[in-house]
This record gives sequence, structure tokens and C-alpha cells, in this order.
Amino acid sequence: MTTTIHPKRIGILTSGGDCAGLNAVIRAVVKAATYKYGWEVYGIPYGTDGFIELLTGKRQPEDLRLREHGYDIPGLLQGLDVLHFLSGSVLGSISKGDPDRHANEIIQGYQKLGLYALIAIGGDGSIEIMEKLAKQAVDQGIPWNWVVVPKTIDNDVPFTDLSVGFDTAVNRVTQALYDLTFTAASHDRTMVVEVMGRDAGHLALEAGIAGGADAILIPELTPIINDGVIYGICQKLVSLRNDGRRFALIVVAEGVKNRSGQKEKYIGDYLAHEIKDYSAQLCLSGQPEFCNLDQVDTRVTVLGHLQRGGTPSSTDRLLATAFGREAIELIANGNYNQMVIWQNGRVSSVPLSRVVDQIRKARKDNKAPYRVDPQGYLVHTACDIGIYVGDMSGE
Repeated sequence: MTTTIHPKRIGILTSGGDCAGLNAVIRAVVKAATYKYGWEVYGIPYGTDGFIELLTGKRQPEDLRLREHGYDIPGLLQGLDVLHFLSGSVLGSISKGDPDRHANEIIQGYQKLGLYALIAIGGDGSIEIMEKLAKQAVDQGIPWNWVVVPKTIDNDVPFTDLSVGFDTAVNRVTQALYDLTFTAASHDRTMVVEVMGRDAGHLALEAGIAGGADAILIPELTPIINDGVIYGICQKLVSLRNDGRRFALIVVAEGVKNRSGQKEKYIGDYLAHEIKDYSAQLCLSGQPEFCNLDQVDTRVTVLGHLQRGGTPSSTDRLLATAFGREAIELIANGNYNQMVIWQNGRVSSVPLSRVVDQIRKARKDNKAPYRVDPQGYLVHTACDIGIYVGDMSGE
């Protein structure tokens, strides 16, 4: 297939789970590309599936053109600026499917659009998939110039301190913990709150500290729920009651595993049952301080996809805007195969080869590509203010 490459035509897509700030990236890319360089920007619908729709004729290239007034809303709000405040992705996204099976169709659709470069907004899984597609395209003699903007509420993309969507998710969970505190206090309840994060504990740890949790379980510190972990939580609950506080807030990341080292569909429910059963055993074994702990009203809340929504925080809007602008600069300078990152309070970039190597190594080890540092300041902050995070005596 022979297609003319348009030097000023770039594409942008979102892939993987949605989060707040995706639309802010799209807005920044279109604005920077248009105002500074006069480029055309094309939004690819539903991730790489959009290239297949182009190839089959379901969509035409001109249908995908993103303009300054491409998203008009009746009234005062017009153009791309409204995207700054919207969650989700106006382009749509995919978090499942089999890109390997349709690799040739995706590459042909990419070629049909005649892109000079592509900006992909995605997490670790999307990055790995897109890297394979890019390599296949290059092997076929098709230039695939691309740049990645990291996004994920899990904050587990390597080399970047922050990914788009994480800060808003922390705020969402923090607000939920604040709200649950008052119903817990009103009924002398122990609230177990399960949060997302896959195999990383960033979201649970940061929101747990900000939201006033009494115990926080994350994969990096308590990978498996065992007797030691449950005993530590029960001790914390007894300590609170001895101090006159009859309610408690426990945060558990979804990546924490059960006693058998397996993932539970709802680890929060599992943990609640373990606390009840183990405290009863402790009472029967002659430890009266744990008696009646099994009678405490324990409720579980799984926040689920509420963590992905909400108006993007100011931090996510700033990060998304800076990332979008930097992606355009990388393309303008011919610096492809890079991922935009945030390190030490500034925007930079790192070669995608290093990112993918780290992702694949982590996947092989069944760990998150970017994990909470067990010796980090946030972990020690939690410990020093009395939050139970596991047995830290061995440090």
C-alpha cells in the first residue's frame, strides 16, 4: 500500500483503563500542535481499534480531525477547552482485545492515515502492546514514529514519579475515606475499604494516609494476608478501643493476596472475615483483650470504578498539559520512541526501550513495574503516626 506521509499530520489515541486527565492531554496536544507548529491532529477512536475502522472504511480520515472547535457545546463553553474539566476519554479507549491477532490490520490502518507521528496515552500494558506493533511496522518498512504519555490511577509506570490520573484517584479515595469515617464513628464500626492499584500500593498508601486510615495493607509490605498481618490489625483495633475510639478505618489494596498467595475477587471481604475469625481464636486461646472484637460491626466498601471518575484535579490538569506539550516538542525535534515522564519536579523523557524492558522484567517477576519503596518516606511517615502497615521491625 502506497500512502503519502503528511509531515504535519499526527495522531493521538487513548488505550487501557480510563482515568481523569486524558482529555486534558488531548486538549494540550491539539493546542500545542496547532498554535506553535500548525500541524493537523487526528484522534484515533477506541485505541488501536480505530486503525482497523479506518482500514475497513467504517471511518474516514477527515472524520478524525481534531480542531480547536471540534467539541462544541451549546452556550458559553465551546471548543477544546471544555475537555480540560472532563474525565474519561472523548476518543474512547479499550482495555481488552487481541491486538496481536489484528496487528497487520492495525498497521495498515496506521499507514492509510498517513501519520508522521503518533502520541499514545496509556499504562504499562498498553505501552508493551504498542511497542510490539511499532516493531512489526518498522520490520515491514513502515515508519512508526511515536511518543508515549503515561496514564494510570495505579501510578505503576516505571521511571515517572507521577502518571496522569493518579492524583485525582488519590483525591477520590481520600474523599471516600473522609465520608466513611463519620458513618463508622456513628455506629462504632470498622470500615474495610478496598481500593484499586493492581500489584502496586501507591493509591492505597497515599489515600490511606491522607484519609486518616488506621491500617493500610499494600502488596509491597503485606503481600499475603497471614496470621502475623491479622494479629497486627487486631492489636491495632484493640489499641484504638483502649484509647476510647470505637471505630476504625482499614484500607486494603486489591493486589494483596489471601493466605494461599492467590488473588481474591474481593480482598476486602476476605480480610473482614479473617479479622473476625482470628480475633475469636485469640480470645479462646486465653488473650482476653481480643474478646468481643469479633462482635464489632465490620463493613466492607469496594470503591471500584468510582476511583476512575471525577473532575480532574489541578495537579492532573497541570501534568496532562505539560505532558501533552512535551510530547509535541519531542516530535518536533525528531526525538521519537520516548515516554514523557515527571521526575524531580520537572518534565523529561526516557527511551521507550528502557520502559518496556522494565515492564517485561516486572511482569516476569509478578510484580508492578514501579512499586512503593518499603524504605520510602511515605511508609515511614505512616508508621511514625501510628498507622499499621505490617511488621516493620525487620527493617
